[in-house]
Amino acid sequence: MKEEKKIILFDGVCNLCNGAIQFIIKRDKKDVFRYAALQSDLGAQLVKERGIDTSTVDSFVLIEPGMAYYIKSDAALEIARSFGGVWKLLQIFKWIPSSFRNVIYDFVARNRYRWFGKKDQCMVPTPELQAKFLG
Repeated sequence: MKEEKKIILFDGVCNLCNGAIQFIIKRDKKDVFRYAALQSDLGAQLVKERGIDTSTVDSFVLIEPGMAYYIKSDAALEIARSFGGVWKLLQIFKWIPSSFRNVIYDFVARNRYRWFGKKDQCMVPTPELQAKFLG
């Protein structure tokens, strides 16, 4: 049976989010992830299907098709775990309740445009990376 890829939904106009996607792509040695902007039709459909309120979650969502989805700091920790090696050490932060972790996450998310800027339109992947992007 063909394994489905995990899907990362991200804010396609956010410079910080786009930088994070580039960071993830470089470390995704096992080709685990596919990507879609939250602003895309597919992104909107996937969050709607899961009942995710994009007024409170508007930067990162990790979807494991047919299994689960993760938001905010939980999504970041799950993504880091997939890298293996020393990145797995970040799992120690799971001992901290997500409500506390997300205070910091939300603070950065609220200020991301001010600190890192934003694009006028969603990122256009290079031809080499096009197959990794959905919708």
